[in-house]
Amino acid sequence: MEVDQWFWSLFTSDKPPVLPKQKDVEEYNSVTPDDFRFTIKAPNSLSLTHYYPRNTGGNVVENPLFLSTKLWATFLDTISDLKPKTAAVILQFEYLNKQKMPDMAVFLKMIEDFVKSASREVPIAIETRNPNLLTKEYFTLLHDLELIPVFLQGYYMPPVFGVIEKFINLLPKTIILRLHGPDRSGIEEKTKSIWNKIVEPRDEELMLLTNLLRELSERDTEVYINVNNHYEGSAPITIDKLKSLLKDN
Repeated sequence: MEVDQWFWSLFTSDKPPVLPKQKDVEEYNSVTPDDFRFTIKAPNSLSLTHYYPRNTGGNVVENPLFLSTKLWATFLDTISDLKPKTAAVILQFEYLNKQKMPDMAVFLKMIEDFVKSASREVPIAIETRNPNLLTKEYFTLLHDLELIPVFLQGYYMPPVFGVIEKFINLLPKTIILRLHGPDRSGIEEKTKSIWNKIVEPRDEELMLLTNLLRELSERDTEVYINVNNHYEGSAPITIDKLKSLLKDN
């Protein structure tokens, strides 16, 4: 299960980032068995290079907490009760244009410096939304630093199937797949935000995913799959379809 609610931690110049409340952490822990596993998004105050403070006319300001090991440690303290159930904490990075990140080599060096200094009490996963970052250098760095790659199926990212096949020999023993779909606003218009039926079936993709999961299973790769309602219109139904495909094939 993916915990998304602590990602939205945007702050202003006079307020600290929003961090998990103890009661919410305790509730996640209390309603799940000991063998349950979460993938948790880190606060975006850790993974946004810039932000838009209030009352500045929309000017972009550099984020002083970007990849802060101190904030990372504080965040881990707030989710302490969930650490035994945490399969990974995901650092989700937005699309980094030249104004936000002048060079991808600089970005990779920042990741390396952060990981070498940050607490590794829980596994760390990296999600990029830069298609041009999906290179041998990127996956080699994640492999060498023992980081979990997150593959996003949707938005403007390339299909996960080809990317995984291309770099399969650089993948660690655990990966994360996130099924989102390409058109968030379009599917919201179709569903009217009532997520109880499939409105954009992706049966061909799910069959490709089934074949991929079987190949990864043969390699003893552990895969966490997070399904969004925006993928087909109803995450629970999509999950049932995928379960059925895996059972029947």
